[in-house]
Amino acid sequence: MTNSFAIETENLWRIYQTRQGAEGGIPALRGVSFRVPVGQVVALKGRSGSGKTTLLNCLAGLDRPTSGTVRVLGHDLSQMSDDELTVWRREQIGLVFQSFGLLPTLSAYENIELLLRIKGDDYQTRHKRALECLELVGMSRWRDHRPYEMSGGQQQRVAIARALANHAQLIMADEPTGELDSKTAGEILTFFRNLVENEKITMLMVSHDPLVDQHVHQVFMLKDGNLE
Repeated sequence: MTNSFAIETENLWRIYQTRQGAEGGIPALRGVSFRVPVGQVVALKGRSGSGKTTLLNCLAGLDRPTSGTVRVLGHDLSQMSDDELTVWRREQIGLVFQSFGLLPTLSAYENIELLLRIKGDDYQTRHKRALECLELVGMSRWRDHRPYEMSGGQQQRVAIARALANHAQLIMADEPTGELDSKTAGEILTFFRNLVENEKITMLMVSHDPLVDQHVHQVFMLKDGNLE
């Protein structure tokens, strides 16, 4: 893999066994090969059951492919142990979810600071970085607000700030606009594009949202476990 690609897969298969000892299985991915250049916003689209979430999980090291190659940020994930993958995700990858994934009893600041505490950063480092990330997503004024005191768009911005806290070079987002109205979704997608261009990072998002097409560099379409 060259440095010009943040993600590269080759002939990626993921087959789920139906029951122990049974022959065959259900293929969720069927030989997926694609590349995502560094510094782009890329969308992965397809109908429910097309394999989008399975592919995202393989790229994030949350699921092991049955066969094929996955390289992310220069790492061959098949050569990494579960412990190594956990450290790698914590230090290089940012994950954003449709339901935001914020802890309801913690403030915006605390949701970000907790991630850095788990990472092992000292207080001054994590305090400074949490404030930087809130500023980056325009949420400094809401640093002490809990999720129920914020709109969906504000919660998503905090979730993005948390994903950026570890200086992630790659953000993976699963249906990041799924809980948002069209106006807020457009604002978040514009923010994503600006963020990638300003911070020189890469973003891959799984989405059904037609608005996504206007804000990304490339759209990959999955159908029945392979790219169309």
